[in-house]
Amino acid sequence: MRKAGFVAVVVLLLASLTPAFGQIIPKLPDDPNARTAYADNLYPSARVCGECHPQQFAEWSMSSHAYAAVSPMFNKFEQRINDLARGTINSFCVRCHATVGTALGERRDTAWWDRAGSAQEGITCVTCHRVGEAYSKSNGARRITPGPISEPVFGPFDTTGVLKAISNAQLYKILVSGDQPDRPGYLRIHQQAIKSTVIQESELCVTCHQVQVHAGIKLETVWEEYRASPAFKEGTTCQECHMSPTPGQKVALIHGPAAVVNGMTVNDDRPISNHLFVGPGYPISHPGLFPIPLVKSRFTPQQWLKFDYRAKWGSDEFEANTGAVSFPPEWQNAADRKEAWGVVVANLARWEERRQLRIKLLEKGSKLDGPYFTSPLKTGQDLSFDYKLTNLNKGHNLPSGSLGAQPELWLNVALIDPDGKRIWESGYVDSRGDFADLQSRDVRERKISNVDPFKGQPLPFDAQLFSMGAKFITTNVKGTDREMYLPITLDVDQLPFIRPGGTPSSINNHPPNVRMEKHSIPPLATRTAHYKVPASKLTKPGKYRLAIRIRGRTEPMYFMDFVFATTDMERNENEWVADTHQYAVEFEMH
Repeated sequence: MRKAGFVAVVVLLLASLTPAFGQIIPKLPDDPNARTAYADNLYPSARVCGECHPQQFAEWSMSSHAYAAVSPMFNKFEQRINDLARGTINSFCVRCHATVGTALGERRDTAWWDRAGSAQEGITCVTCHRVGEAYSKSNGARRITPGPISEPVFGPFDTTGVLKAISNAQLYKILVSGDQPDRPGYLRIHQQAIKSTVIQESELCVTCHQVQVHAGIKLETVWEEYRASPAFKEGTTCQECHMSPTPGQKVALIHGPAAVVNGMTVNDDRPISNHLFVGPGYPISHPGLFPIPLVKSRFTPQQWLKFDYRAKWGSDEFEANTGAVSFPPEWQNAADRKEAWGVVVANLARWEERRQLRIKLLEKGSKLDGPYFTSPLKTGQDLSFDYKLTNLNKGHNLPSGSLGAQPELWLNVALIDPDGKRIWESGYVDSRGDFADLQSRDVRERKISNVDPFKGQPLPFDAQLFSMGAKFITTNVKGTDREMYLPITLDVDQLPFIRPGGTPSSINNHPPNVRMEKHSIPPLATRTAHYKVPASKLTKPGKYRLAIRIRGRTEPMYFMDFVFATTDMERNENEWVADTHQYAVEFEMH
């Protein structure tokens, strides 16, 4: 009995570690073309779905879901944390960022461009629409039903559209059987669409939006924030806000055709969910690689990474004077450069559309009031004032994100004297774009800043910084608690190792010696920022101006430094910083 029980436990453990959570997937073929064909037969590409759902594909192709696997930040971080932990983390991040790759049993260190078929597409169509069972588990624990495009899909609405199309197969030019040979102009589609409550519920999202590592450290807490929110109490789901036609707000869906099959619409008056999933995230990849095109680019990812889009290769103005430029072999042909530049221009235009939606979301998600002066407006005295920031979002904190330090949201306040000089500031950034907290490299190294009014002096620590990011507080082998942006446990023998917690983390809600210190604002709550300008700065009577803005981005620059991000990644990150709620007030100092 004891031996049999041991064997049963081993079998259960092995089953829990298989890619599809109990389903054993045969080894992928070695030949790249055969591997892609094999993968496509099990997990069809979004490009196949896009043939009949062009609007949904266009929205998804620019989403953070589509970006999940191509993201250079994800790939850099996933490799860095495995290097630090000597491989003890293994397949963790990829379970959500490369869902099909996980189901196929691909190695976690497989390069993005070497992944098979839809494994390159991150959170792709089948990631959600082929999930029929409710798991309510975290860390990517879900099973994607394998099968060709003809297999059923799960959706939130009725199935009249697909039934109508299949019943008029000749009219719509549809192949209704897997045994039918391919015919020019004919499409293969899913033969059944099953209305599912699973895909309508927030529990579908929890598998990737509530994450903790093996030691019990929570890296993403969106789900628990939502469970404590007014939105949850009202019965509002994640989908009702994040797939709304108005980003971040629960409003009625627009109506339109469920599909367009060979130019003919099907079920013309069905609610249409928005698949862009507008949020604070954005792409920092090469613009030739993202968004994902409906027709695969003829240029390989390796070719794109050698295309200098910042120099505007292929543009008319650049090509008019290329005498001194040395091109790599892949881009010697001027016609290729011109074609590639056209793709980059189109993609950057879509990036700008996403930028505007992101700013709109951030503007509507919060309210900034003030200043409220709490001291006399007199020169020669300290000037104290407050601002009040309110989270208007009912669903989760402001901001809400992953990895503790991400995303960043902070206040930048500056005081300008009667002569137009900036005499005081909080929320300024250093030479690399980091605000001046303990993680700023310039603060740590006491480098000379080029940021006025501190020009010519070591950049000071910003003691009045109002930041809504989170940090991990750890107690290590030596010293007291300290801030860390990634809680890696370190052995005294200097071998980094992620190990299970020694006591149940559920008791303390965090493992021993590590906790997350949140500064985010709960739903519909208000937090006050207190500021004081020293009297030494206020020597001249007259009209002063106090300017403020909320600044935000997804990745801190110190974290990009930690993962060995490229220069272009860091430049893109700084270019995506959003400034919202910008205004200034004037007042007299006597």
